[in-house]
Amino acid sequence: MVRYVYDFTEGGRELADLLGGKGANLAEMTRLGLPVPPGFTVTTEACRAFLATGTEPDTLAGEISEHLTALEQTAGRRLGRPDDPLLLSVRSGARFSMPGMMDTILDIGLNDDSVLGLVKVSGNERFAWDSYRRLVQMFGSTVMGVGSSLFEDAMADLKRSREATNDLGLNAADLAELVRTFKDLIREETGEDFPQSPAEQLRRAVLAVFESWKGERARVYRHREHIPDSLGTAVNVQIMVFGNLGSDSGSGVAFTRDPATGQPGLYGDYLANAQGEDVVAGIRNTVSLAALEELDPVSYGRLRDHMRTLETHYRDLCDIEFTIERGRLWMLQTRVGKRTAEAAFAIAAELVDEKLITPDEGLARVGGDGLARLMFPRFDTSAVGEALAHGLPASPGAAVGAAVFDSAEAVRRAAAGEKVVLVRQETTPDDLPGMLAAQAVLTSRGGKTSHAAVVARGMGTVCVCGAEELTVDSTARRFTVGDTVVEEGTVVSVDGSEGAVYLGAAPLVDSVVMRYFETGERSDGLVQAVARAMERADGLRRLEVRANADTPEDAARARRFGAQGVGLCRTEHMFLGERRKLVEAMILAREENEREKALGALLPLQRQDFIGILKAMDGLPVTIRLIDPPLHEFLPDRTDLAVRIATTEAQGTVPAPHDTELLDAVNRMHEENPMLGLRGVRLGLVVPGLVAMQVRAIAEAVVERTRAGGSPRAEIMVPLVGAVEELRIERAEVERVLAEVSQESGVPVHCPVGTMIELPRAALTAGRIAEAAEFFSFGTNDLTQTTWGFSRDDVEAAFFSAYLDKGIFATSPFETLDRDGVGRLVRIAVDEGRAARPDLKIGVCGEHGGDPDSVHFFHATGLDYVSCSPFRVPVARLEAGRAALPESGTSDRR
Repeated sequence: MVRYVYDFTEGGRELADLLGGKGANLAEMTRLGLPVPPGFTVTTEACRAFLATGTEPDTLAGEISEHLTALEQTAGRRLGRPDDPLLLSVRSGARFSMPGMMDTILDIGLNDDSVLGLVKVSGNERFAWDSYRRLVQMFGSTVMGVGSSLFEDAMADLKRSREATNDLGLNAADLAELVRTFKDLIREETGEDFPQSPAEQLRRAVLAVFESWKGERARVYRHREHIPDSLGTAVNVQIMVFGNLGSDSGSGVAFTRDPATGQPGLYGDYLANAQGEDVVAGIRNTVSLAALEELDPVSYGRLRDHMRTLETHYRDLCDIEFTIERGRLWMLQTRVGKRTAEAAFAIAAELVDEKLITPDEGLARVGGDGLARLMFPRFDTSAVGEALAHGLPASPGAAVGAAVFDSAEAVRRAAAGEKVVLVRQETTPDDLPGMLAAQAVLTSRGGKTSHAAVVARGMGTVCVCGAEELTVDSTARRFTVGDTVVEEGTVVSVDGSEGAVYLGAAPLVDSVVMRYFETGERSDGLVQAVARAMERADGLRRLEVRANADTPEDAARARRFGAQGVGLCRTEHMFLGERRKLVEAMILAREENEREKALGALLPLQRQDFIGILKAMDGLPVTIRLIDPPLHEFLPDRTDLAVRIATTEAQGTVPAPHDTELLDAVNRMHEENPMLGLRGVRLGLVVPGLVAMQVRAIAEAVVERTRAGGSPRAEIMVPLVGAVEELRIERAEVERVLAEVSQESGVPVHCPVGTMIELPRAALTAGRIAEAAEFFSFGTNDLTQTTWGFSRDDVEAAFFSAYLDKGIFATSPFETLDRDGVGRLVRIAVDEGRAARPDLKIGVCGEHGGDPDSVHFFHATGLDYVSCSPFRVPVARLEAGRAALPESGTSDRR
């Protein structure tokens, strides 16, 4: 028979799945001999059974009754007895900490009779009526569904009438009147009376805690923290101890170290003559634990000793709730405390130094998400007012600048020394110069994998996307939010970590961690802790970490950040700006010699780009992807061009022949779904000379670097292959040009040729494709698009929020790899590719290469490397090391 209830003396922290985090830790503290009020835990299994059927398990009531009898014998009191009542607290306790997300009911057992018994036994009439008031208020809102604001308003009215500034200004008679008012409210709102039966109070309170697992705030919190909905919560029933018995009583919250900085010492708040919920509710100003030492040195000394015991036992920062009842200290809860990213690194390093944990355990307790937050400038939040608008936090960090509305203006102002924020409805490749010039990018459309988001992350530029409250008018050069109009030149502050936009210049706090990665400077204690974690990770990891870099500057930065090569160099980014005219000429060419002339003009420009990148990454691999996007992206917008020609004709003027030719070309090349059209390998197969020009530029760059004494290691990657025949044909062309350049220069040029696996068919036929490929690189952005049938530029803003709310996604599949679908394709391709070619080198170069959770998947799947934006390289290095830790060394802290 399934057992649903455990006494605190029967469990321990190893039973957290069954007893929930709070129940398991109460049992652990009981086992350690700490002063814990006795009690019992109703298990998560009982909750899951209740949620599945809508009714409590048949045996639950009997088990609770049996444990309640034992508790009454221990206390020497009975629940609700009129002369000396036993009172109970009922608290939630999920497997993972969900502070404040579920319900608590205190003082179970009080009724119109037992409150008088409590007056007699306590000798404190005010305390007794205050406790009864709390029960009726909590039970009414939590169990009976009465709006909490009704109770709060009633109390506020009473305090005003008594000219009381806080609850301590109400006497016993006032509180007795408040109890009557609260009970009347319950009757009016629900049609039933507040229950006088203590047994009914207890039963309904337990079920209400079960129900609170389904509450909106709990559900939202679980989704944000990736806590499964299926876990359920335990319920802890415990003898009440009272911090509201007078000046020698009180309640508090304490941390064994500062959760903000990690500094050792006792940190926390204490509130005299108060119960625990008063501390967090802010009904009165708390005092520090240092003040408690003066108020009650004996209790303070005991608390300090118990905290030392707990930190040593848990080998981590502990978060503790306690109550002092007439000078006697009680420990009500402990858990491994939540902390900032800064504190996580500092605490891990200190605990290693104190030999409480091993270096591997220290590495397990920090993470890439926290490291990313530490690398970017932050706003001083104490000086930031209310946000003007919110969007998606697409690229973290904080930046301040004048709002501008097109790329040219961003470049012009930046060249004059002004800091700018580029504001667009959405960005296109044409906006790249402005994005490079801007401190931040702000768009009213698009998701976290839109053009703006992907490019901004790659450059380390702050970005907020999809801020739908913004109405961007590029023509009038302003944006509006409600009644607020922001003209061009107005200074705004963009928080890419929180997805918020503020008017004016919010003060910035520089990142010492970023300075460490840029310069190696280790003067700061936090930096030293980060450096130690990085060194440990680098010593453990099997995965190489490369960077996505399209310029020599990006490559050089990536190398400083620890990249072991370039995993993706996107050659199409080299065709933007002034070079776009050469691409136009190639597209418009009617004769072969005209096309060759345009390609010939592009050749030295591309060659010079490759020379710079190969030099920055000398001795390390540089994987260069041949042109991928559709050629029409390098032509003017179809609608803009048609409008320009029509306007010219309406004015009685003959359009420029060049414009007419361009429109003909745009119409000729127009595709309804260009991302699934003429792009990638398909371009190379149908546009004569394009691949040959790019390969020659690569090969000649290798020759020049070799002659200069360098060690260039260029690799050539063919994109969007769906059939091995495509790769065979293009590879033959690549090898022909490589051989040509080798013969012409007298310098042997060998560049491994591989392909991107970014289509489901490529993954499913990877064994055949591997016969013609020397390496694979998973393009997980397109693989996710084509597997799900999602357009990454459109769907996030359209319906992802609804999918997240409904639990279809735990997180966007463009942020964290979808292991069940896309991940299965990756595993198939790895297995079949290596079966056909055992020495096949395999990496990933999509956005997932810098996502902490995805890095763990790629490690487990056997990839050789991940590649990500330069600014994500340290994150990937850290997570690759954590992925190599043994199972027992990883942390599931949330």
